[in-house]
Amino acid sequence: METSLRPAVSETPLKGVRNNIVQSIRAFRISDLQESATALGHHFLYANLATAQSKQDVLDMIAQQFTLPSNFGKNFDALYDCMTDPLHKSGPQPGFLVVLEHIPANGKFDKEAREQLLDIFRDTADYWADRKVPFRCFYSFP
Repeated sequence: METSLRPAVSETPLKGVRNNIVQSIRAFRISDLQESATALGHHFLYANLATAQSKQDVLDMIAQQFTLPSNFGKNFDALYDCMTDPLHKSGPQPGFLVVLEHIPANGKFDKEAREQLLDIFRDTADYWADRKVPFRCFYSFP
């Protein structure tokens, strides 16, 4: 019998975390999440948004830090599109672990904008859940 070299999720800090979820980073350390993604063979996408002030800043920083294609439309619909269909069409995906650190909380990126951003990642998690691919997104505010 062939044994897997990859640990089970229960052997990582992700134990007890659903496969497809968007949640606050809480007690997780980013380095532990990155190590878990690597151990599981999942894509690790990280964006530090600490200097972002506006929706456009947030989209620009995510595009740059996630290395999205140059034709990325830099709006929430385009972000969803980049995180779903093209990746699905490029072949089987092992899973995703996404960290959005320091999502801005200011007048130019208010509660409504933050919820819209998180809704994109919730919809993305649902998209991958339908395809039985883990997609975990952790976020923090300043």
